Amino acid sequence: MRFDKLDRGEAIAVIGGLVLALSMFLTWYTLTNRYASLGSCKGPHGSCSGWSSLGLLSIIIVIAAIAPVVLAYIILRGHALSWPRGELTAVCSLIALVLTLFRGFIDKPGSPSGEIHISYGWFLAMLGGLLILLGALVRSQETGRRKKPPGVL
Repeated sequence: MRFDKLDRGEAIAVIGGLVLALSMFLTWYTLTNRYASLGSCKGPHGSCSGWSSLGLLSIIIVIAAIAPVVLAYIILRGHALSWPRGELTAVCSLIALVLTLFRGFIDKPGSPSGEIHISYGWFLAMLGGLLILLGALVRSQETGRRKKPPGVL
């Protein structure tokens, strides 16, 4: 493995992926009312992790967290890619960010949704997703796109 092939963008994205994966097991939601429930979590003063509260979305977010680590492994092994480095990582991070924002502000899980509040794990997930996106953007800026001749799609 050649660690000199990794650049700053991939390192930022890997750190973001690790932060995002870690956040899934931390408290995402707190339940303030005794009638509030979120899956197996019950209020009052209850808390629920992202993994236990999001269901299938948690698997999608973990896959998005693994994407930059897989990209770094591919680069370390010296394998050729059929796509520009960082593009797939950027798409995965955008999916994770949209899902996190959706489940944090637009459609909170559980009932009643007014008694369920986001907690530090959610904010850490947002930070991880933003770091993955930042790393992918830094990587794409470092390599740049090759220009195609006119008339070529």
